[in-house]
Amino acid sequence: MHADLQMNIGVTIRNFRLQRGMSQGDIEKRTGLLRCYLSRVENGHTVPSLDTLSKIAGAMELPLSHFFAEPGSGNGSKALPQLSDDELRFLTQIRRYSGNLNDSDRKLVIAMVKKMAVK
Repeated sequence: MHADLQMNIGVTIRNFRLQRGMSQGDIEKRTGLLRCYLSRVENGHTVPSLDTLSKIAGAMELPLSHFFAEPGSGNGSKALPQLSDDELRFLTQIRRYSGNLNDSDRKLVIAMVKKMAVK
C-alpha cells in the first residue's frame, strides 16, 4: 500500500502540474524545492511530507485536499472524504509529532481522541 500511495501522489502531482502547463522548474522557483526532488516524488521514489505537499499545492494554486481525492471521483467512483484546510492542518500536526511516539503512546492518543469525540 505504501508504494501505491507514493505512485498515486507522484502521478497526481505530475498530472496537476501538466494540466496547469507548469514545469518542474516552475514549481522549484515557487517553492524552493529542487527539481531533482520533484522528479523523485513524481516518479514514486519518495513521498513528500504534508508540509512539502502543501508547498507544492500552493505553487499550483490548488487546495491541498485535491491531492487526496481518488482519481475519477467525479464520475461516481468511491472517493476519499474531502478534508477541510483546518482538518488537513490538524492532521499535519499529528503526523509531525506522532513519529516520536511509540506504539503504546499512539494507542493512548487514539483512545483520548475517541473519548473526546464522543460528547
